[in-house]
Amino acid sequence: MSKEVISSANAPKAIGPYSSAIKVGNMLFVSGQIPVDPATGDMPADITAQAKQSFSNLKALVEEAGYSLADVVKTTVFLADIADFTAVNEVYATYFETPFPTRSCVAVKDLPKGARIEVECICVKA
Repeated sequence: MSKEVISSANAPKAIGPYSSAIKVGNMLFVSGQIPVDPATGDMPADITAQAKQSFSNLKALVEEAGYSLADVVKTTVFLADIADFTAVNEVYATYFETPFPTRSCVAVKDLPKGARIEVECICVKA
């Protein structure tokens, strides 16, 4: 089975030796997206704005590959501060609908570029 690398002008480029997303068969694996605006390279300070940007970046890659957020079966959310959990949940609920994807949410010591959130996902097309 071949791997197809996915990137999007509407999501930041990978900042290291990895692919932004890889499509294999009917599955899509999207690398962690931090809240970098792909047009400016800037990152908002507020957690709500950071969450919106991270999920927008994720959505851009998912859609570039021909999937939709309804195809997301698993997300992982990394937070620099678990106190941001409620604010991120509010944003999360605007991007996903029932049945919601499975999810892990963990607090970590640090994230790249000083981000407060990073989110990754796995999609499956039936």
